[in-house]
Amino acid sequence: MRPATATAAAVTTLIGAGAAAFAAGRYASDAALKAPPGRPLPGEPKLTVHAVAAGRVTLTRSLASRRPGRYGLVGPGIHAIVGPVLDDVPHAADTLVRRLERVVLGTLGPGTRVRMTPQLYHGSPREALDIDCSEVSIPGELGPLPAWFVPGIRGTWVIAVHGLGTTREHPLNLLPFLRTQRCPVLGLGYRGDPDAPRSPDGLNHLGDSEWRDLDAAIRFAVRQGAEQIVVHGWSTGASMALYAAANSGLRDRISGLVLDSPVLDWEATLRGLASARRTPAVLLPLAVRAAQGRTGLYGDRLRAVADPSVLTAPTLIFHGPDDTLAPWQRSRDLAAARPDLVSLQTVREAPHAAMWNAGPAHYEEALRRFLTPLL
Repeated sequence: MRPATATAAAVTTLIGAGAAAFAAGRYASDAALKAPPGRPLPGEPKLTVHAVAAGRVTLTRSLASRRPGRYGLVGPGIHAIVGPVLDDVPHAADTLVRRLERVVLGTLGPGTRVRMTPQLYHGSPREALDIDCSEVSIPGELGPLPAWFVPGIRGTWVIAVHGLGTTREHPLNLLPFLRTQRCPVLGLGYRGDPDAPRSPDGLNHLGDSEWRDLDAAIRFAVRQGAEQIVVHGWSTGASMALYAAANSGLRDRISGLVLDSPVLDWEATLRGLASARRTPAVLLPLAVRAAQGRTGLYGDRLRAVADPSVLTAPTLIFHGPDDTLAPWQRSRDLAAARPDLVSLQTVREAPHAAMWNAGPAHYEEALRRFLTPLL
C-alpha cells in the first residue's frame, strides 16, 4: 500500500472509531439524562408476584424485596402499597411475604411483574389521602408550573421537591406528618414533569437548571403570605434546594433545608445512572463526557452551592451507604464540615431517595425535632 493510501486508511479508521465512540457515549448518556419521571429508577429489579391473600403478597426473594419499611409496587396499570416483610408466614425458599396494605390501581395476581418504588401514593392529596388541597399554577420561566397547595395556619411553608424517577406524588409520603405540624405545604411539579413545561433540550439537568422553577415557587409562596420557607428536597430536588439557598433573590426567606439523598456529585450520579442501565464499564467515562457536553454539567457550580462555607440555613440530611446513585460520603463530608449547622441522619438498607421508606417513624421524629424551632 502506498504511504498516502495507508495514511488515508488510518485516518478513516480513527475517524470511524471516534464517531462510534461519540455515538456510544451519547447513547449511554441518555440513560442518565432521560430518566422519565414516575418510573422506578434503573437498577430496580423486576419482581414476580407469586400469590396474593388478605393483607399479604408473596414476591420473588431478592435484596430489593427484602428491604425493610414501606414501598410502592408498580407495574403497567398497577400501583400497590406494601409494608414490612412477614417472616412468620410460611413461604417457599425463593420467595418472601410482605404485608399488603392496599392496591391503589389495577389488580395484583400470580405472575404480575412489578418493581418497588419509594413513591407510595397515586393521585392528588385529596384522591390519595383525603387531604384538602388546591391545584395552583406557578408562573415559571418556561411556562406555568403545576403544584398542590395544602393549607395550614403557620407562617412557615414547606416546599416539597421530588427528584429522579418520581413525580410530585412522591412527597405525599410525608404529607400526613406535615399536616400534624400545621404548616402550609406546596408540592411542586417542575420542568420535565407531567403537565409541566418541557426542558428546552428535553434533558434532565440534575437540578442545575431546574432550580429556577423552585425559585419561582419560593416567589409564589412569598406573594401568598409565606413568612419563612423550609425546602424539603429529594435527590436532585435536594440539589435544587442548595441552588436556591445560594442563588435565589429570596434566599433570606429560606429558614431551613431538608435534603434526602442529595445529589452532590454529578459525575458519580451520571455514572451510577448509566451503569444501572447496564452501560458497559468501558463506556461510562464516555457517557459522563457526553452528558457534560450536552448539558454543561461541570462540577464547579454544584461544588459552589454545596460548599459548607456558603450554607446559612439550618440543614438536615437523610442519607445512607446503600445509595448507589448519590454517594453517601459527600453528605458525611458536608455534615462534618459544618456541625454547627448541618445534621446527618444515617439510614441503612435504603436505596436512593427512600430514606423515609426504610423507617418512617424514625425519619418523622428526626424531622419533627428539626422543624419545631423553625415553625
